[in-house]
Amino acid sequence: MEFRHLGRSGLVISEIAYGNWLTHGSQVEEDAATACVHAALDAGITTFDTADVYAATRAESVLGRALKGQRREGLEIFTKVYWPTGPGKNDTGLSRKHVMESIDGSLRRLQTDYVDLYQAHRFDTATPLEETMVAFADIVHAGKAHYIGVSEWTADQIRAAHALARELRIPLVSSQPQYSALWRVIEGEVVPTCEELGIGQIVWSPIAQGVLTGKYLPGAEPPAGSRATDDKGGANMISRWLRDDVLERVQQLKPLAADAGLTLAQLAVAWVLQNPNVSAAIVGASRPEQVAENVKAAGVKLDSELLKRMDEILAPVAEFDPAKTAENSPKGRVQ
Repeated sequence: MEFRHLGRSGLVISEIAYGNWLTHGSQVEEDAATACVHAALDAGITTFDTADVYAATRAESVLGRALKGQRREGLEIFTKVYWPTGPGKNDTGLSRKHVMESIDGSLRRLQTDYVDLYQAHRFDTATPLEETMVAFADIVHAGKAHYIGVSEWTADQIRAAHALARELRIPLVSSQPQYSALWRVIEGEVVPTCEELGIGQIVWSPIAQGVLTGKYLPGAEPPAGSRATDDKGGANMISRWLRDDVLERVQQLKPLAADAGLTLAQLAVAWVLQNPNVSAAIVGASRPEQVAENVKAAGVKLDSELLKRMDEILAPVAEFDPAKTAENSPKGRVQ
């Protein structure tokens, strides 16, 4: 395993982070989920990412139990707040009430006194940013979180939050966007802003929901049991890439991966790690052997000719529009 600083902060994290978004507490039984977490630990992963909304809070509980008995100081545990975690009007968003109540719920489920990074899972247009940032500051000052981050925020939103964080003397150090060789919307605005401000990217879906593994073939039905056949949210996300023009180009990556001694999945994870603003790539797994395969992307250096060829192949079907980040920011919650 290789390690990087999270942005310009002093926090060091594993460049492959383990995430349990679509698996723990829903798609994967707890014994299998625990085996995956232990495989991640065995592979040298120290950074674990979750969120209170995953599997309706169950994912945090599964992760907390799986990490029980590990040396807490040797781990970096990240979680998030924003999405609904209950039926009430205040069980969602970034109001002070929801943020303060959510951190306590997350700590209880994770069986820890603090998280290393507490992230705003989306930008809340229905709550003043200052209210949210003051709540985060109180959480940091209370020792319940060491650092603050955001997920799927635009460059302007990140800049405004960073300015308030400096006033409040709390470390806003990370951005967690979707990023892959097919989804590159952060490159135009978010990455340059974060480089300026000392904020690092912790990217999710580096293999584009599985499309960059090459298992989806043009003109063929998706494999049984794959994410494209999952009716719990996975199929909706992956559908944008299940076009023959995309799948045909992904197949063209196979000889490049072979020449580099990598699988297509490893090539995809290694690709995002070539971006110097990326501090870590989040990988998930439903089987321990998937963890072992993904971590082989750590420390890989892709040469410039390979990167150029990948760009020539995928750029015509990749998404670059910075405005697509704003698609991920809900525009209000109370109807």
